[in-house]
Amino acid sequence: MAFVHDMPDEEYRLIIGTDSQVNGDTCFVSAIVIHRVGRGARYYYSREHETIGTGLRQRIFYEASKSLDLASQVAHKLAENGHADVNIEIHLDVGVNGKTKELIRDIVGMITGTGFAARIKPDSYGASKVADKHTR
Repeated sequence: MAFVHDMPDEEYRLIIGTDSQVNGDTCFVSAIVIHRVGRGARYYYSREHETIGTGLRQRIFYEASKSLDLASQVAHKLAENGHADVNIEIHLDVGVNGKTKELIRDIVGMITGTGFAARIKPDSYGASKVADKHTR
C-alpha cells in the first residue's frame, strides 16, 4: 500500500492474472499488479509447478481458478484493513482470436458471477504480459 500512499490522489487499478506454460510439468504464475494509471505500475508474482493435464481447456480454467482464489484472498485482506471499496480486476489469458475463443463466455461468467471484473485479451495484460513474462 506504500506505492498508493506515495501518490494517493492518482487513479489506481488492482489487477490479478495467471498464466501457465507446459514443459514437462506445468508452470503457473500468478501476478498482482498495482497500476498507477498513466504513471507506471508495481507487481508481485508467485510461481508454482504442478502436474495437471495438458489440455488447454483444463489449464485455462485452472488459471482462472487460481486468479479467483488469489483475488478473494486479496479482497478479504483489503476489507480487514478498511479498503473494502477497492475494485479488483481479474485478467484472463483468453481472447477472441486463437484457440481460447470458445472458452470466453464460460470463463468470464465464472469470474463475474463472483463479483469481480473480468478482462480478456487484448486488455488482460496482467495475465498475458506480466504473468506470462515469468512462466519461462
